[in-house]
Amino acid sequence: MMSTLKRLFAGGISVLALAACGGSDSAGAAAGKTREVLVVSNNWDGTADFIDTRSYERLLRLDIIPDQDERMAEITRNPLRLALFLGVRQLIGEGHDQFVDDSFTSPDGRYLYVSRPSFADVVAFDLTTRQIVWRTPVEGYRSDHMAISPDGKRLAVSASTSKQVHVIDTATGTIVGSFASGDQPHENNYSKDGSRIFHASIGTVFTPTDAPVFDTTKGERVFEVVDAGTLEVTHKVDIGEKLAEAGYPDMSAAVRPMAIAPDENLFYFQLSFFHGFVEYDLAQDRILRVAQLPNAIPDVPRSQYLLDSAHHGLAMNPQGTKLCVAGTMDDYVAVVSRETFAYKIVASGSKPYWATNSGDGTRCFVSMSGDDAIAVIDYASEQKIASIPVGDHPQRSRVGRVLQSAVDAAATAP
Repeated sequence: MMSTLKRLFAGGISVLALAACGGSDSAGAAAGKTREVLVVSNNWDGTADFIDTRSYERLLRLDIIPDQDERMAEITRNPLRLALFLGVRQLIGEGHDQFVDDSFTSPDGRYLYVSRPSFADVVAFDLTTRQIVWRTPVEGYRSDHMAISPDGKRLAVSASTSKQVHVIDTATGTIVGSFASGDQPHENNYSKDGSRIFHASIGTVFTPTDAPVFDTTKGERVFEVVDAGTLEVTHKVDIGEKLAEAGYPDMSAAVRPMAIAPDENLFYFQLSFFHGFVEYDLAQDRILRVAQLPNAIPDVPRSQYLLDSAHHGLAMNPQGTKLCVAGTMDDYVAVVSRETFAYKIVASGSKPYWATNSGDGTRCFVSMSGDDAIAVIDYASEQKIASIPVGDHPQRSRVGRVLQSAVDAAATAP
């Protein structure tokens, strides 16, 4: 693990080396040149693919589990940990280990931060050396979705079996605080100014008690607004109750992915078992509208839904006019008008599992996890314009930056 002191020391040595070689400002700028990439987390593969967001070329593939032997030795020495590791494999991973869930690059493109569910940790990679520089285990037995603060200094990671979210200092890997969640904490998003965290829990999604009459067996499922400075929960909302108040009883309270309007007051939530999404007004604390999208599997019982998901993947263009929807169980991608909820099915494929925007907001990248590919959707034309092959079972994908020098080093690596 690289401590802060080591980083400072290494940085000092680099500066001295540049000075000794007559290094100039332009040389330093060249050394720090970055390019935009889509980082694709290949969950079952244990790899991350770095895709150029313009050419769709894969620039490098990073092994996210170089320490697999060491981690497995730790797990097998502890019977409880081994049982839970195998439980994650069978109950959540569809018979596969979940080696990489979520990943973010640092703003300067030097590091990659990754949650590894089966190893119940978060790790940071130096993208030039491809080595792990810190590792932080989470409380409990599984790590999940993350969010990175706008300044890149904090990570919020869901510790899904301990009902809490940890906030990690990205420089050192130190857990600097936590806040309480419901059962199975899941989605995290920072506000644009970094002052708030928008969080949701999904409850127990791997039990067969999926009929509405057994809904309470899923545990506590809440949407929370958290002060990012104090980690105080300022709003805690049962979306199921809000739906019932709005005239929609027997809908799940489990918020899956969410999209946030530009004003950060209107939220769009995907829910367990629901083919569509709902619109929630934070200021008014109520559900405004419900968007029902096509159900392509009307005869499939809820018990066969993938981890209670009907749809799992939602993004909104920067103008706030269109939403990009991953119809997980329906095997389609839809673009939906935010104003009218009119929709267009724009792509089909096996198990769409996540949606995120390009850096310029003109395109939506959708993880087609069953096809090992990323579908590229153009918001303006509402068409699929490309398909990018990636590793085994892509899930979370995030747009970030990577040092050009790291890409160059990968190209020349044996």
